Amino acid sequence: MAHSILVHGGAGPIASDDRALACAEGCLAAARIGHAILTGGGSALDAVEAACAALEDDPLFNAGTGACLNADGDVELDAAIMEGTSLRAGAVAAVRTVRNPIRLARLVMDRSPHVLLAAHGAERFAREQGVAPHPPSLLVTQRALDRWRQERARLIAPKPGTVGAVAIDAAGRVAAATSTGGTSGKRAGRVGDSPLPGCGLYADDAAGAVSATGQGEAIIRVVLSKHVCDRIAAGEPADVAAANALRELRRVNGEGGIIAVDRHGRLGYATNAARMSRASIDVDGKESSAFEP
Repeated sequence: MAHSILVHGGAGPIASDDRALACAEGCLAAARIGHAILTGGGSALDAVEAACAALEDDPLFNAGTGACLNADGDVELDAAIMEGTSLRAGAVAAVRTVRNPIRLARLVMDRSPHVLLAAHGAERFAREQGVAPHPPSLLVTQRALDRWRQERARLIAPKPGTVGAVAIDAAGRVAAATSTGGTSGKRAGRVGDSPLPGCGLYADDAAGAVSATGQGEAIIRVVLSKHVCDRIAAGEPADVAAANALRELRRVNGEGGIIAVDRHGRLGYATNAARMSRASIDVDGKESSAFEP
């Protein structure tokens, strides 16, 4: 079976064309990293982890370095990863001293009996696994700090943002990953959909893999990613399933976006937001990137 990968850099309000284009280019760079792993015979799980980590390291995105700040002016990061063969998943929430939470989520999956670790417990686990502490100040960019100050002055509205990746490898295995700084200005300790399997992501070799982005509380309420996977399992191609699933999000007045890959390697996306940056490399090796709906 041929392999493919699709990544997103978040869905939400309209940004400047220059910034939106830069985000699309950042997504394509991450997709290429993941695709190189697939081309070399690597797993979908390794590919989505690497692609997501690349987006975490890119300060353009609301994940890892450059993540938004909560109401107290701190970074709190959430991430999850899932593979579709045995439905294993790992996740972390509200971590502050980890550079790449997606890599810590992978460690939770591989080296613990748990699915989700949060806050100080997750950071203690990171130290036990040899992950060096990363000063929280290095995660804060001037852009994120400026946005936080403008939000506190009520000059601009808070916004969500997430990065994610889905892939299928040559063995037909699928995987999904998500990572986020959450909603800017959120209450300390708030956790959204991103680290919750079934909500912010889902993967099942019998159907496909999904990563969601947008308003976390709405995505949680409709269990959006599992809903998309169920539609794919019922016979809908990835693009059709993603588009149809947006109806569920509208039921709760939610805004967001979906990326998906089905068990045949077909890619799909859908959003009801003004923009969603994304990039893909399909089963034929064709590259694509965009930011318009």
